[in-house]
Amino acid sequence: MPDSVLSVRDLRVGFATRHGTLVAVDGVSFDIAPGEVLGVVGESGAGKSLTGAAVIGLIEAPGRITSGEVWLAGRRIDTLGAEAMRKVRGRRIGMVFQDPLTSLNPLYRIGDQIVETIRAHANVSEDTARERAIALLQEAGIQGARARIDSYPHEFSGGMRQRVVLALALCAEPDLLIADEPTTALDVSIQAQIIALLKRLCRERGTAVMLITHDMGVIAETADRVAVMYAGRIVEIGPVREVLRNPRHPYTKGLMGAIPTIAARTGRLVQIPGAMPRLAAIPTGCAFHPRCSQAFDRCYSERPERMPAGAAEAACWLFAEPTRVHA
Repeated sequence: MPDSVLSVRDLRVGFATRHGTLVAVDGVSFDIAPGEVLGVVGESGAGKSLTGAAVIGLIEAPGRITSGEVWLAGRRIDTLGAEAMRKVRGRRIGMVFQDPLTSLNPLYRIGDQIVETIRAHANVSEDTARERAIALLQEAGIQGARARIDSYPHEFSGGMRQRVVLALALCAEPDLLIADEPTTALDVSIQAQIIALLKRLCRERGTAVMLITHDMGVIAETADRVAVMYAGRIVEIGPVREVLRNPRHPYTKGLMGAIPTIAARTGRLVQIPGAMPRLAAIPTGCAFHPRCSQAFDRCYSERPERMPAGAAEAACWLFAEPTRVHA
């Protein structure tokens, strides 16, 4: 997509071990347009956070990108050196993590941290940076921002700290924001406020967002498109309403069936048997076939690529042309 902010092509991340390289992200491709929110969802161990870490160059050894490409606004960034990538982070890519205290230094005032970040990426005076920091905090919904800018992180509640982190991530007006489980540690009412704030700020600024979460409710409220990951691969991707209302891949169907609804009167929720495979024991063929009730011979031996499935794409042999004809 030539107008994409982020374009990831056939990304693979591996971890070197004594017994060979374990592939944790296996051939992931997606694009995110300006102002678009792409939700990335899946069970723990699916490779969601690792994909985000690969995009921003924060994979720790022995992990590394073994192949593929990452393009940001037309510039390839996966081949950049450590210092060049450090300049991209913060200036071109903002980050919001699950625990805001991992992004905030508890020994420094909130304002000092935002001012430092602004001045690291823009040639402005300290007074100008401070006024910009106050404006950002107000935009992020911090009441009395001018008075609270000199507070320490521990003087804010969890929801307010997450608002500060969001302001910190957007202070350099990045092209891309990566939000990794930004609402998990918050109660439901605060979650809704942070979701609404995230959507509003990114729409107004045209920032592309990669929203990583395991919460389908957050995806439904926030994302424009959703990518469902399993065992390091995207198994389904498409418009969020299409994927959530009419899931095509058996794994996505299982995820949706496990969500309780007010309207449903069934006694038991759908349960996906088994567990996510270990990296050292990824099954041949489709990685989901040991847990899939619709698996057939081809699933055991051949790995499916993504193919059209309604308005979405699914990596499932059920949607291959020969399968349709045979059915």
